[in-house]
Amino acid sequence: MQEDPTARLKEEAMKQLEAQRDAHIKKEGLSRGRRGLVIVNTGDGKGKTTAALGLMLRAHGRGLRPQLFQFIKHENAKFGEHRALEALGIGFAGLGDGFTWRSKDLESSAAMAAAGWEVAKAAILSGEHDLVVLDEFTYALKYGWVGWPEVQETLDARDPGLHVVITGRGALPELVEYADTVTEMGMIKHAYGVGIGAQAGIEH
Repeated sequence: MQEDPTARLKEEAMKQLEAQRDAHIKKEGLSRGRRGLVIVNTGDGKGKTTAALGLMLRAHGRGLRPQLFQFIKHENAKFGEHRALEALGIGFAGLGDGFTWRSKDLESSAAMAAAGWEVAKAAILSGEHDLVVLDEFTYALKYGWVGWPEVQETLDARDPGLHVVITGRGALPELVEYADTVTEMGMIKHAYGVGIGAQAGIEH
């Protein structure tokens, strides 16, 4: 009789899960209540913004006040996330000029990023939000359009309960060191590689 590979996989997995369960020890000294986190989603894989939007949805469901600032998408963008956030009554703002790496006027892109940071900075310090997402903000830091020392100073000065999420490729080492939670999304495969273009509801 031929061995069932699924049954063998299940048997091995159950043994591993039982061992993990029996070895688990609950971590002592965990904090209670809300403590504002700096969360970074970086890496070359898909899903950095999507994960941040998921946190916004979760926060909204818990009665928190999320706000999205997008440093590449322009103010008139109407992608899927904008339509959903609008329907939920969640604030968002496009602070960029579209796709920065296609910009014909990089000085203008830099100026827009600096101006956008002032808007986001004011929101971070306003006390009006519980979670602020700075989408694609790593580029403004990486290109030197916004200085990390000022960003760190602002994060240090924020309300202790405010969560800040920063997304984008190539997060600065200083940001990675500073953040509480950092996730690097690696690309294993992407549909674009086999000629499948961006789709409404998936990429935008």
